[in-house]
Amino acid sequence: MNAWLVAAAFGLDLLLGDPSHLPHPVVWIGGLINRLEVVLVGLFDRRRVTGILLVVLTLTLTGVTAWGVLWLATALHPWLGLALSLWLAYTAIALHSLHRESRRVVAWVEAGNLVEARRSLALIVGRETAELDEEGILRACIETVAENTSDGVIAPLFYLFLGGPVLGLLYKGINTLDSMIGYRDDRYRELGWAAARLDDLANLLPARLTGLLMVLAAIPLGLNSWNALKILLRDARKPSSPNAGFPEAAVAGALCLQLGGPATYFGQRVEKPTLGDPDRPPTVAAFRATIRLMYLTAFAGLALGLLICGWPAFG
Repeated sequence: MNAWLVAAAFGLDLLLGDPSHLPHPVVWIGGLINRLEVVLVGLFDRRRVTGILLVVLTLTLTGVTAWGVLWLATALHPWLGLALSLWLAYTAIALHSLHRESRRVVAWVEAGNLVEARRSLALIVGRETAELDEEGILRACIETVAENTSDGVIAPLFYLFLGGPVLGLLYKGINTLDSMIGYRDDRYRELGWAAARLDDLANLLPARLTGLLMVLAAIPLGLNSWNALKILLRDARKPSSPNAGFPEAAVAGALCLQLGGPATYFGQRVEKPTLGDPDRPPTVAAFRATIRLMYLTAFAGLALGLLICGWPAFG
């Protein structure tokens, strides 16, 4: 994909985000996953095999459809193909919406309405939020911004630069599969095994790149870059997820606070490891610093992609 088209898609996301009244490929992919799950679970007894088929069919249908629609649009008129490529790339990036949804939670915290803050937080995190106090809400917000800087921004940019809108959309398909069925509860432990493992593989490089970019982005922001690097090297591999710890550890170190710790999922308390040191409590100011770090990391990722993939244009 043209590197400057990725930059244009990035700019569109900054300006528009994901307007709720417009169609979105991820919603279509989610609907496809739901329908395929119902059909395949009814046909096969072995749930791990069913999960593998669900992943293969979802990604095959997504990739073939995206490629076919782009081919048809380009055949009709090159500008139509270009516009469709731009739109698909734009929908793969979630920088604006990540800021908007997390800011809504923190706005309720600032207003002193923790009930609404918990309700809004439940829309963007997987854990149960009903028992969280103010610090717990802010910590969860900072964690989800940190992790999704990789999943929602740097990883989509990585795959868009690597393989254009089709590969970018396939990545979103992998991410959506993991978010819908990649759980470890009784229902999805076997069915979601393939989705979770594939998501781990797809995010292996982007998560580590995000952590390193965050360390560098902390410097101009006046955050603790050396501590970010120290905590990244010390704590990034603590979580059971092979990837989530890298951006979270970098943020914890840069802000000199502690993330992670116990959380409740589907009624079960999970003893998650801590990342960073408890030098400071999570605050609204820390959340805002995380947002600034997210944006600068995103711009650094875009610049790196343009430098590597768009270098002939500079000649």
